[in-house]
Amino acid sequence: MKQRTLSDILVDQGVLSAEQIQRIQQEAVAQSLSWDEYAVKQGLMTALDLAHARALYYDLPYIATISEKMAVSDILSQVPLRFLRDNGVLPIRWEEHPDYITVVTDDPDRFQPLDELRLLFSEPLLVAVAARPVITEAINKYYPFEGEKEMIADLAQEGELEPEMDFSTIGEEDIVSMASEAPIIKLVNHILYQAVKRGASDIHIEPFERELQVRYRIDGILHDGMRPPKRAQSAIVSRLKIMANMNIAEKRVPQDNRIQLKVANKAIDIRVSVLPVVYGERLVMRLLDKTKTFGKLEALGMNERDYGALMHSIAQPNGIILMTGPTGSGKTSTLYAILSKLNSPEVNIITVEDPVEYQMNGIGQVQVKEKVGLTFAAALRAILRQDPDIVMIGETRDTETAQIAIQAALTGHLVLSTLHTNSAAATVTRLVDMGIEPFLIASTLISVIAQRLVRRLCDTCKQRYAPESSALALLGVSPNESKKIAFYKAVGCDDCLHTGYKGRIAIFEVMVVSGTIARMIVERADTHQLQQKARDEGMRLLIEDGRDKVKQGLTTIEEVLAEASFGESVAVS
Repeated sequence: MKQRTLSDILVDQGVLSAEQIQRIQQEAVAQSLSWDEYAVKQGLMTALDLAHARALYYDLPYIATISEKMAVSDILSQVPLRFLRDNGVLPIRWEEHPDYITVVTDDPDRFQPLDELRLLFSEPLLVAVAARPVITEAINKYYPFEGEKEMIADLAQEGELEPEMDFSTIGEEDIVSMASEAPIIKLVNHILYQAVKRGASDIHIEPFERELQVRYRIDGILHDGMRPPKRAQSAIVSRLKIMANMNIAEKRVPQDNRIQLKVANKAIDIRVSVLPVVYGERLVMRLLDKTKTFGKLEALGMNERDYGALMHSIAQPNGIILMTGPTGSGKTSTLYAILSKLNSPEVNIITVEDPVEYQMNGIGQVQVKEKVGLTFAAALRAILRQDPDIVMIGETRDTETAQIAIQAALTGHLVLSTLHTNSAAATVTRLVDMGIEPFLIASTLISVIAQRLVRRLCDTCKQRYAPESSALALLGVSPNESKKIAFYKAVGCDDCLHTGYKGRIAIFEVMVVSGTIARMIVERADTHQLQQKARDEGMRLLIEDGRDKVKQGLTTIEEVLAEASFGESVAVS
């Protein structure tokens, strides 16, 4: 019986047709590539498709994902990082075959790296197949950086650390591969690497009288990190200042700038803020992963009413749609999901942001540069001369920006922006306080979306429980209804760093400016009156949307109550 070829398997799986493979093989010769790799490069099939087919062809196990539990540091530390990256292999401990070291590769035909690993390890090896991107991501994510204790021990051997030491800048090199640098540079790299590995949004480096504390903000909550020696404080601060192109000699006034570097093959933009405090200089760094993409509008988790209201709003030819909420509540991500929905060759979309958080093909993106006079207001004036259909303003910070946005809406543009208010209805009051006339607000404002992020329960360890009656009352759930709902609490496991939560989800409050609400705005109705009328017309408060997420088993009562303010008008369902 004739053995099936790789192309036979891909045809049987419905990935490619025989005609496609014949054409690909002819084109690949001209590119000096193997036909299967050429097909992946051209987007005709995915690396996952190819890996799965190769596993079937070689009759080897297929591994779809590589978890942290599989990437044992004692095994990985025996193999140089460059060897793993160059050859696309990764030795792991696989629960399916615990007595073997499993070497994962994307191409079992490459014998040399597999033979070298057989010579290195004394244990028997098993070969498995995974997609190259899966292997590369696991290497970047799980390869063991030098331990904190060893780094601090290295610092102890270096003697006193002077802030005038020549640290040199990182440049374009990936910090994960910089294992032979000076101890203080390795320590700073380790702080940055741990933040990316843990999925942190911020790093805090805080000096106290006798110690230096590093903390990471993960899913909106600060977690303790390492505690470098106090005497290394000046050197750590100076290293980060040099990376951010700041003045290391100036320690009396706050400084702000940004760092752009690679961490585990990810392009990271870091906003650095330095603040003089009693015991030195305090640094807070906001991390922005440039490789990260925004979600689709349909996947944001809006209920049917809110999604319908939003879709109706963005279909309007002109007017203003505002996203409100505190810093870090996901407003910009939601705006980009909206822009993605609106983006088409027929419309001209331009944004002005500080910073540009996501790259999107087909739209013009302007980065604010206040040092040279390119403010939100100045950029917005220039944008309006570029014949835009849709304008996105990263943040309405001042009266001037708000006035220009209003004028843009009046002259036929659809304007999207963000504002810091506590609720959708309070946005109207905030605009009036900024000096915008109520009749202008009423004639231009289409809708306001208030948003918060609540932590999502870890599916691995969440436990069902019966909440106390006082918590149920605050959430607006009656004792009778609670008997029909499965409530869950956070427990904690290895998968969620023992927090009980993994990731975050959004809760929304969408207020549509109807004719009635527009008249109330002109009559200067207060926030409570506007909110009550919007609720009469179908708006659901943040806490009510949060209540639905609790009922769905996605989050906890505590998370919703912490993020959504409780109002006396919330009825018990």
